[in-house]
Amino acid sequence: MVELFEISADSKQQIDHWLKKYPADKRQSALIPALLIVQEQNQGWLPNVAIEAVADYLELPPIVAFEAATFYDLYNLKPIGKHKISLCTNVACMLRGSDEILKCFEKRLGIKAGETTADGQFTLKKVECMAACTNAPMCQVDDKKYHENLTPEKVTALIDELMG
Repeated sequence: MVELFEISADSKQQIDHWLKKYPADKRQSALIPALLIVQEQNQGWLPNVAIEAVADYLELPPIVAFEAATFYDLYNLKPIGKHKISLCTNVACMLRGSDEILKCFEKRLGIKAGETTADGQFTLKKVECMAACTNAPMCQVDDKKYHENLTPEKVTALIDELMG
């Protein structure tokens, strides 16, 4: 059975908005936002069929879309929890204790980096530099809010807040 993915009319309209920004022969320039739009349509993750659908819509070879989707941390290639916590583990954060912060997240959530809690509430990811080196260590929650100068106490408070 061949699995299909249909890009919604709303998502197509958003992608078309990006396509208008580039010359007709430069459709690949809209790939990054197109993948994000379809990821949002699909509850925060991109199955292979969705990546293929984006490539087809943009008239690109599928490998081009797969290269982008597998290179950047902002794409999720498997289902994620209600809250995604992306912890920077690059040099500045590492030197300022991101390894301790990672252990704190893992202990408090009961999962390892790259996993999702059994209740589907949290996904924990290690990511590369998120450009907040001055206030390392840091994490980003739900691709929106930065939490900087993390300590184990701040991690506990953050998780408690997210649990509501």
